Amino acid sequence: MIGRIGKWGFISLLFIYLYLPIVVLVVNSFNSTKSGIRWGEFTTKWYSAMWNNSGLMDAAMNSLLVATVAATAATVIGTLAAVALHRYRFRGKGALNGMLFVVMASPDIVMAVSLLALFVTIGVQLGFWSLLIAHITFCLPFVVVSVYSRLSGFDPFLIEAARDLGASQWRTFIKIIVPMAFPAVAAGWLLSFTLSLDDVIISSFVTGPSFEILPLKVFSMVKVGVKPSVNALAAVMLLLSLIMVAISQFLLKQKPSA
Repeated sequence: MIGRIGKWGFISLLFIYLYLPIVVLVVNSFNSTKSGIRWGEFTTKWYSAMWNNSGLMDAAMNSLLVATVAATAATVIGTLAAVALHRYRFRGKGALNGMLFVVMASPDIVMAVSLLALFVTIGVQLGFWSLLIAHITFCLPFVVVSVYSRLSGFDPFLIEAARDLGASQWRTFIKIIVPMAFPAVAAGWLLSFTLSLDDVIISSFVTGPSFEILPLKVFSMVKVGVKPSVNALAAVMLLLSLIMVAISQFLLKQKPSA
């Protein structure tokens, strides 16, 4: 009995520790007082203020554009790379697989500095395109690993059977591989979209002054104190991230259709 109480007490404290800051943020987004220290009354005016802030909305639209394009490009390239790594045997395949995890595990600051050095070296002007290339780069390994893991659970004889029946490489890819890997492909896109939407460190290095995205806009706003409209915006982003994570988890749990 004591052990059971202790177990649930420990788990409860852990989740309070994890989610208390988020709860405070969401509650303050509905608090009429600006300080957030004391509760005034329930209000949604900070959400209206957020919506009427043109600078904030422009940055949000830029973030959605970059995240959508980066996630789509990373998904297409990453899916093709995962299929190639799964189907073909070649020298250095194990090393390539390991290098994907190196990129995933690298600190953001390392990737940010390395991408900035690359852009400066080859003369790429910092702005939309440099930001997009950077986001595709750090999203790509997550898509490859996700799709490759899904493909590893399939029966390889399905593909061989399709080839024996006369299906071409392209037809086998479209009719057999893509439908079987679709949950992981979709989950990879959603994960990439979320990663791109939330990134601050790499974006701050590789974007120019002419193109501003939402995380950097919020970061600049909180330097002089957290405004209530920022709380509202963070609550909306949190809701969007929760939806993305839920869809991603649902898709990953789907059983292969073949």
